[in-house]
Amino acid sequence: MDRETFHTCCSLVKIPRESYEQFRSSHFVDYIEKKDFSYSRFLKNYLLPNHPCVFSKRFTEDWNCRKHWVTEAGKPNFQRLLQDFVDTPVPVANCNAREYNANPKQILPFKEFITYWKEYIQNGHSSPKGCLYLKDWHMAREFPEHNVYRTPMFFSSDWLNEYWDTLEVDDYRTPFHADVFRSYSWSANVCGRKKWLLYPPGQEEYLRDCHGNLIYDVTVPSLRDKGQYPNYEKACQPLEIIQEAGEIIFVPSGWHHQVYNLEDTISINHNWLNGCNLDIMWQFLQGELSAVQREISEWRDSMDTWHQHCQVIMKSCTGIDYGEFASFLKIIATNRLSFLNACSGTSASGCPRHLADTLASLGPHHAAFDLQRVAHILECMLSNEDFLRLDPASLSSQPESLLQQIRDTMRSAL
Repeated sequence: MDRETFHTCCSLVKIPRESYEQFRSSHFVDYIEKKDFSYSRFLKNYLLPNHPCVFSKRFTEDWNCRKHWVTEAGKPNFQRLLQDFVDTPVPVANCNAREYNANPKQILPFKEFITYWKEYIQNGHSSPKGCLYLKDWHMAREFPEHNVYRTPMFFSSDWLNEYWDTLEVDDYRTPFHADVFRSYSWSANVCGRKKWLLYPPGQEEYLRDCHGNLIYDVTVPSLRDKGQYPNYEKACQPLEIIQEAGEIIFVPSGWHHQVYNLEDTISINHNWLNGCNLDIMWQFLQGELSAVQREISEWRDSMDTWHQHCQVIMKSCTGIDYGEFASFLKIIATNRLSFLNACSGTSASGCPRHLADTLASLGPHHAAFDLQRVAHILECMLSNEDFLRLDPASLSSQPESLLQQIRDTMRSAL
C-alpha cells in the first residue's frame, strides 16, 4: 500500500458502505482476468465496499496442486493424492444428514474416503453411505512441505490466521450460511465446477421462518409458503455464480451463500478478516451479545453475574467474547507496532519471520492503516456499556493503554 492508497482508504472507511442495490437488479459480478491487477485496486473496489468478484484461472496456474492433483482430463488425480496422503486422518461430512444446522462429521483415513469417492463416481454419483464430503481439512498446515499453493497477495492480510497462529490452536470452521465472525472468504477450484448462490447483507432477514430460524436450503419449495416464511417475497433473487476450474471467488463479509459442486471438485478455501471489515465483526459481536441478552433477560435482575454469564453463553455460541476480542486486537496491534518501530530503526521486529515478511510485502502504510482501524474499534469499545462492565483484571491488556500506544506510534510513523 502506498501513501496515496493509504489516504484514500482512510477516507473510504469514514463513509457508510454503499447499498447493495446493484446486486439486487444485476446477476453479474466483476471478473478479474489479468494478473497485473493491483492490490490497491482490490482494496478500493472490493474489500472496502464489501463487493464480490471472481479471479481468473491465471491466478492459480502456477500452483503445485493444479499441476499435480489434476489429470489431463481435468479430473481429480486419485493416484497422486493417495501417494501424498494415503493414511492421513481427514474430516468427512455427510451431506445427506443434518444435526442442528450442519452436517455431521466423522474422521476417516484418506485412502478410505478416496475408495468411497471412486465407488460413488462408478455408481453414477450415488452411494448407500450418502453423499460424503471431505471438508475443513487443514492440509496446508499439516503438510507445508508439499507447498501446494500460494495465498494470493489480495488475501494476505489475514488477521484470523495471525491470531490463531499466535495461540497455536486450530481455527473455527455447506448449508446456507455467512462466514465465521462475518469474515471474508476466498475459494479456489483446483479442479471441477461449483455453483454459488449469494445474498447481499440484510437479505437473510427475509429468509427466516416464522420462528426466526434461517432457512437451511434456499432452493426448497417451502420457502414460498407464506405461513412458514412470511417475508420471502421481499427477498431479492440470489446472485448466481458458476465457478470454473482454476478460478477464485471472493465472498465479502456477511454475504450469506449456498454452494453446490456441479462435478467432482477439489477446492481450497479460507476465511479471513482484517482492518477493512473489522467494523463488521464488531457489529456482529454486539448483535450476538444482544441476542443472548434477550434470550435470558428474565434473569437479569435476579442474577448478580448476569452480564458475565451473557459473555460465557456468547462465547459458547460464536467462539469468542468481548474479552477475547480485546486480546485479538492487542495481538494484531502489537505486531504492527513492532513492525513500524523496526521500519523506523527504533527497535528490532518482534514478529515471527513469516508475518514480518507479509507485513513487509504489504508495506508500512498498510500497517498504519491497520492500526488506525484497530484504534477506531478500541474507541468504540471504550464507549460500549457491556465492554465497560468487564472486569479489567480479566483483560490481557488495558485498551486505554494500547490506544495511546497506537496514537503515539502513528504520530511518529506518519
